[in-house]
Amino acid sequence: MDNLKYKRVLLKLSGEALMGDRSFGIDPEIVQTIALEIADIVRDGVELAIVVGGGNIFRGINGAAKGMDRATADYIGMIATVMNALTLQDALEQLDEPVPTRVMTAIAMQEVAEPYIRRRAIRHLETKRVVIFGAGSGNPFFTTDTTAALRGAEINADVIFKATKVDGIYDSDPKKNPDAKRYQSINYAHALSQDLQVMDTTAFALCKENNIPIVVFDLGVAGNIRRAVMGESIGTYVGGSCEVN
Repeated sequence: MDNLKYKRVLLKLSGEALMGDRSFGIDPEIVQTIALEIADIVRDGVELAIVVGGGNIFRGINGAAKGMDRATADYIGMIATVMNALTLQDALEQLDEPVPTRVMTAIAMQEVAEPYIRRRAIRHLETKRVVIFGAGSGNPFFTTDTTAALRGAEINADVIFKATKVDGIYDSDPKKNPDAKRYQSINYAHALSQDLQVMDTTAFALCKENNIPIVVFDLGVAGNIRRAVMGESIGTYVGGSCEVN
């Protein structure tokens, strides 16, 4: 479609986004809803890559806090992201109008997924396959937010969509402060200086260095992925030179 603002998109999905109201695991209805929204924009011509987290199954930093070796805990978390990636792949390919996908992992799992190769990933996008990146960056001590920024830079994404359970970036925790202000737009420098926690500082720094804008929005609102692709003012826009408001 000619009115698409963004042609190539990196969508960051948290593992928690896949579990809905559950306290653990995957809600098939939520995954189906996400798959339908993804299919909608792909059919309009968007080249879409996805980085999915694993916090609905296992979160490495929590395991480390309970006494596990941090690197080991992070590797377990990476495997959890692959489980989510395969679930999302299946949901997309089981639609009435299937969406072709490829899961690519940073840790070799040749029986279930392709190894991550940058040029191959870009070729998949050019041929209208949705590429789902699993296993994070393949390295412990790095978050899937950082992976999203890294992969976004590698595939020359126009934008990173961070789809969350909140409707943008706030100046303080809206759950604790009823007067918290939601930003409509913010620049990288302000986000870094204020230590805003919607993405980690490494991810913000990577996006700043590579001039990749970030749009943070509520995944739970039907149609928000399409609205974001169209450039509608939803959530919070993070860019290099935009005003803070």
